[in-house]
Amino acid sequence: MSSVRASQALLRGTSSSWCFEDSLTMAYSRFHLSCQHTSAKVVLIENLWIGTLKKLFIVGTLLYICFALVNDKRYQWKEPVVSSVHAKVKGVGEVKKEIMENGLKKVVWNVFDTADYTVPLQGNSFFVMTNFLKIEGQEQGLCPEYPTRGTLCSSDRGCKKGWMGPKSKGIQTGRCIEYKGKQKTCEVSAWCPVEAVEKAPEPALLGSAENFTVLIKNNIDFPRHNYTTRNILPDINVTCTFHKTQNPQCPIFRLGDIFQETGDNFSDVAIQGGIMGIEIYWDCNLDSWFHHCRPKYSFRRLDDKTAKESLYPGYNFRYAKYYKENNTEKRTLIKAFGIRFDILVFGTGGKFDIIQLIVYIGSNLSYFGLTLKYVSFVDEPHIRMVNQRLLGRSLQDAEGEEVPRPPMDFTDLSRLPLSLHEPPPIPGQPETIQLLSEGATPRSSDCPNWCQCGKCLPSQLPERQRCLEELCCRKKLGACITTSEPFKKLILSRHVLQFLLHYQEPLLVLDADSTNSQLRHCAYRCYTTWRFGSQDLADFAILPSCCRWRIRREFPKREGQYSGFKSPY
Repeated sequence: MSSVRASQALLRGTSSSWCFEDSLTMAYSRFHLSCQHTSAKVVLIENLWIGTLKKLFIVGTLLYICFALVNDKRYQWKEPVVSSVHAKVKGVGEVKKEIMENGLKKVVWNVFDTADYTVPLQGNSFFVMTNFLKIEGQEQGLCPEYPTRGTLCSSDRGCKKGWMGPKSKGIQTGRCIEYKGKQKTCEVSAWCPVEAVEKAPEPALLGSAENFTVLIKNNIDFPRHNYTTRNILPDINVTCTFHKTQNPQCPIFRLGDIFQETGDNFSDVAIQGGIMGIEIYWDCNLDSWFHHCRPKYSFRRLDDKTAKESLYPGYNFRYAKYYKENNTEKRTLIKAFGIRFDILVFGTGGKFDIIQLIVYIGSNLSYFGLTLKYVSFVDEPHIRMVNQRLLGRSLQDAEGEEVPRPPMDFTDLSRLPLSLHEPPPIPGQPETIQLLSEGATPRSSDCPNWCQCGKCLPSQLPERQRCLEELCCRKKLGACITTSEPFKKLILSRHVLQFLLHYQEPLLVLDADSTNSQLRHCAYRCYTTWRFGSQDLADFAILPSCCRWRIRREFPKREGQYSGFKSPY
């Protein structure tokens, strides 16, 4: 018995010594790990050509960044132009007309002024008639249809009562009557006599329209910059005419000169008509130290001038002038050929903006070994800019540089589906707003110590990359942003995310295998756009752990393995 007890005592002593040694080893390992320092490995290559090439590349990149900053004005907030246009055409032309009087032909010259050859159009367009066909004295009645393959007939059986085709001039009565000579066509109820198919007169009747002038009034506005101006200068000479080099700011244009700028012949286009574009481009620098906001005019032929006769070339339409004669309503039908001028206004106005400058500089610092990340805490009014290269601890503890939050643009909210709109209030119930509470919140068992909202989970990345995902939605203790109504409606709503995906790509097919993946990444993008405002900041934004895992629970991956944060550089 004594030997057995001695053996047990020896074993206990040996076990105790082993436990003591293990404890020392573990303590030493922890101390050793806590004192470790991780740094990037640097390889020195002693080569003159490689060193020179590197220096040239850095200098060239720096010069290009500075050139783009100044030349493209990347330090400005640019806003598209809002425009209104009004045009006035001036000019008088003559049209020769032959009439029969006492059995003799007589030539009469008709004068056409602005009211005769211009037709008001909707939008930023105006029309100038250069040629026409006229049928006078039409009245409602019964008459033969114009001869075509579908209207020729030999008896009443070739006509169908009540029938009318796409190109018919009226409604058939069912009778076949004489049109001219022995030629017979179906009788129609229409404005008689019906219009004949004729070619446009050559040369154009109003060829003198080449000398007409048009005054274009263009008012523009940049609402965000609170700036309004127009293309008519205060000291303008009212008798000027636009010239590309001698008078480029004159808003009065001779129609013939417009066609000369595009290499077209006005007389040729005037026969069948056409469509011409007048482009007004505004490139406005609204900074006080280098203010410039003047329009640039250019011209472009918009219709297909190579179209053949069978492909409906030119531009024409019909309209009528009505009158009464002996208590009978009559009309004059005019088929007008002419030129439609479309005034196209586009451009931008830029003004210095500190956020744009910071974003541009920050996005280019990556070329010189700096990678910037942006984080946003729900309990802070600003955004933090953190240099990833200098990050030695979790993002939650990183201070970084404070960046003003871009102003929210609410104009796009009207594009959201109706489910996002606020429901009507219930009568008798006061309106309440649920606020995120401050103070301690319940924490899960696996919640890391850097989490302030109680909803974060440990990172799955390797130890050296883990700091990029150690980020909470709050800087101080309080309720998680994932419990707020905006997060549920904007980020987690499957209907909203599907709407946004189809809004961006209408033909997108959301199949069963890829739907969750597409919705998950769309939710990531919605959160960064919501919390960071500017698209440039959102490209370098880091999602808080609580938000990322909440989105993953809503739209899980089948295998359950997520790649985690991947740096774009």
